[in-house]
Amino acid sequence: MMAMINNMEDTPLPADVLADMQRAIRLAMAGKRDPEFERRVQSEGKRIRDEVFRKHGLLDIAVPAIRELRTDE
Repeated sequence: MMAMINNMEDTPLPADVLADMQRAIRLAMAGKRDPEFERRVQSEGKRIRDEVFRKHGLLDIAVPAIRELRTDE
């Protein structure tokens, strides 16, 4: 089981992101859902994804990284 981070100084994550992560973990562990929470988090994720895309364009890093890992074996 994943341990919760209890001391905010132990992580570089912003407090609101950490709180959302902990809430998502608690909900998942309890087998519960909170549709409003899910909508808010998904909306924030989309906003961040769109912002990164506007700033940097398509970041195609996964496929090249996997290919490099395969060739290093």
